[in-house]
Parts: sequence; C-alpha cells; structure tokens
Amino acid sequence: MLKGKVALVTGSTSGIGLAIARAYAKQGANIVINGFGDKDAIEKERSGIESDFGVKALYSGADMSKGDQIAAMVADAQAKLGSLDILVNNAGIQFVSPIEDFPPEKWDQIIAINLSAAFHAIRAAVPGMKAKKWGRIINTASAHALVASPFKSAYVSAKHGIAGLTKTVALETATFGITANAICPGYVWTPLVEKQIPETMAARNMTKEQVINDVLLHAQPTKQFVTVEEIANLAVYLASDSARSITGAILPIDGGWTAA
Repeated sequence: MLKGKVALVTGSTSGIGLAIARAYAKQGANIVINGFGDKDAIEKERSGIESDFGVKALYSGADMSKGDQIAAMVADAQAKLGSLDILVNNAGIQFVSPIEDFPPEKWDQIIAINLSAAFHAIRAAVPGMKAKKWGRIINTASAHALVASPFKSAYVSAKHGIAGLTKTVALETATFGITANAICPGYVWTPLVEKQIPETMAARNMTKEQVINDVLLHAQPTKQFVTVEEIANLAVYLASDSARSITGAILPIDGGWTAA
C-alpha cells in the first residue's frame, strides 16, 4: 500500500510512535524514527524494522523542543531517502500538577514538544509535499484535544492547539493532494501513561489501582485501554489513497470517552 513512500514518525522509539512506524514499514514505506532512549535499544528497533520488513530505516536524535533540529531532520530525511511523503507528529510529554503549582518551565517544555514541534515539522515538510502533489500529515493529538481534565493545563492546551493547527494546515493544503488529520486516542497503555500514574497518585491522593480504575479508565465507557495497534491501523488508513478525502478531521479513538 505504501511501497516507495517515506514516512517520518516523531517520538517513535517506543509506544504509539513505534507501532505506527512499524505498521508503515509493514506496508512498504521507508522510515525515519526519532526519539530519546537507550542507544542500543533504539538501534535494535531501527535494525529490526529493516530486517522485519525489508525497508530502509533511519534514526534521528533531533530534539523536538528545538525548531532548527526539527527542520534539519526533515531535510536529512529528504536528502537520504529521496522525499518525505508521510509526516506523523507524535512526540509528546506529560506533567500533572494543580495550576497554581505548575512549574513554568514544564509549561514551556510541553508546549514546545507537544505543539510547536508539529508546527516546525509541518513547515519544513509541506514544500516538498506540494511539489509532489501528494502528502499525508497525521498529528497524534488526544481525547484532550476535545475535552479537558484537571491538573493537565499544559497538555490540554497543547492538544487543543494541535486540533487547530491540523484544521488550518488541512485548509491550506487541500488543493495539493495533501491531507492533514489528527488522531485523538483515549488512554493507551504506554510509557507516557505509566509515568504519569505516580504524579496523579500524588495530585489526587490515590492508590495506583484507584488512578487506573477511577481516573484513567473511568473516562472510557469500554473500560479498556486503547491499544497501540489500533492507533497504528488508523494511521495506516489515513496515509492510504482511500483516505484522500479525509482532511481536517479530528478523529477520536477513545473507547467512547468523548461521546458524552
């Protein structure tokens, strides 16, 4: 389905991003993965993509809080793999705190990585996509792009911003064969979610089990975590030619969380 395409997935050394990168590679796309982590573990994932799917896979350690590094990553992907056809802005971090105690430096960091990084990557990628008259921009937003939760002021603000950015880019690129959409997962069992459990325990004075059942899964009528494979399958569909008329969409995959 995606043979000959080149996909860049930010924040893809684990979790949702890695699942999307592997799903694209399975469909024949060459891949650029990005993110932080153990060097050997990242190389294992990169080489595993190549050996499992017979595609080219590159790794970029670009810091997603630095606009110049993001632009350089896009340029490097285009130079080494010939183009950049699919851009998935997936990198994200979280911090949980009452707003009066929310550290300003954490606000700045979350806005930079969860929102501004997508702007920098899209800005760098769009000219090449316009030249080819084909492109797919997929932003990993969140159910928090549609609704709010307490103690997540920066994250919710960034994800609402991603929704607006997605719609704006969709309108600007609609006549160039480019689509821009946002996937809005509910709670997915990833390192990001696992990491925020102790913070939420402290903020709400709850046990781990209470946080999982009464905070995380409380929001999802299915009472189940969304899987990374479900999100990756949606990302594959949005990158396909079958989805060429879907653009500017903010698509929940949240177990019914935002249905109410």
